[in-house]
Amino acid sequence: MRPEASTDDVARVADLVRERGLTPQVMPGTAQTAIAVMGVEGRAVSAALKGLAGVAEVMQVEQPYRKAARSAHPEPTVVTIAPGASFGGEGPVPVIAGPCSVESEAQIVAAAHAVRAAGAVALRGGAFKPRSSPYAFQGLGHAGLKLLALAKRETGLAIVTEAMDEEGAKQVAEIADCIQIGARNMQNYALLKAVGRLGKPILLKRGAAATIADLLLSAEYILAEGNPQVILCERGLRSFDATVRNLFDLTAIPVVHQVSHLPIIADPSHGTGRRDLVLPMARAALAAGADGLIIEVHPEPDRAMSDGAQSQTPAQFEETMRQLRGIASVLGRDLATLRTRAA
Repeated sequence: MRPEASTDDVARVADLVRERGLTPQVMPGTAQTAIAVMGVEGRAVSAALKGLAGVAEVMQVEQPYRKAARSAHPEPTVVTIAPGASFGGEGPVPVIAGPCSVESEAQIVAAAHAVRAAGAVALRGGAFKPRSSPYAFQGLGHAGLKLLALAKRETGLAIVTEAMDEEGAKQVAEIADCIQIGARNMQNYALLKAVGRLGKPILLKRGAAATIADLLLSAEYILAEGNPQVILCERGLRSFDATVRNLFDLTAIPVVHQVSHLPIIADPSHGTGRRDLVLPMARAALAAGADGLIIEVHPEPDRAMSDGAQSQTPAQFEETMRQLRGIASVLGRDLATLRTRAA
């Protein structure tokens, strides 16, 4: 719309769009208002829109994702899940760390203290775990959430944990500072809509066979529900090479920054599936411009009930953080620092 366009002008455009069976999304800006037209026949209404009062320009948006596109939001979005834990922009880089799943009070509390001491600002750990086999450990459920809450009280770490369905998401939202949507659920559109309505920051992991456009369209479901707090996560793609668990697609980081305003973090643990490769790929991800990292750390990885082979020991994680600080320094950045105190 033109800078001087009135509210009546904006309303008239929105009304015409609805009359044509399309959906208008009004996006006020500091200087101008933009109106996104959603629907498969959007091109057909272009000529009619151009003739309306207050309209400055009608542009065809090539990307199927509107709200996630850089063109819709030129400045990088910064998502804050807790004091000192902001993802995106040019600020300090946060690191999330912890075990794949919550197994016991002793295990999750020990992991929380270890990753906090090494410099992490958030604790990861699954209370609900989607597994390929129905016979594998599925997590402790609500009891696991209570243990995460205990770890948060003891260390002050923010909590990032996964939701698998709408009812579980409501339970997770009561405890977590950030709700994780795992790779298997990246295209669970009902779940994406549900977490979008909860208003909590969302960590959205890329599916094992998803394109970058697929990932951004999934983010669009959350954004379309009115929740702008979406953090994307590159965690590797399934490939034909059995040397590593996944193909860790580091090119996704700069590509996402080009086409979207959303922050993107990297998961070198799932990205490689091998403990010995986590450190070099964490360094590479940070150098590629990742807005954060999520790393699996277990007090005793060889006894872990899930993903022990890709989990670092506390000592290995401490060394990883030391080297990441060096990489960040070269890039003119710092690692984020926890700003809360343990209870």
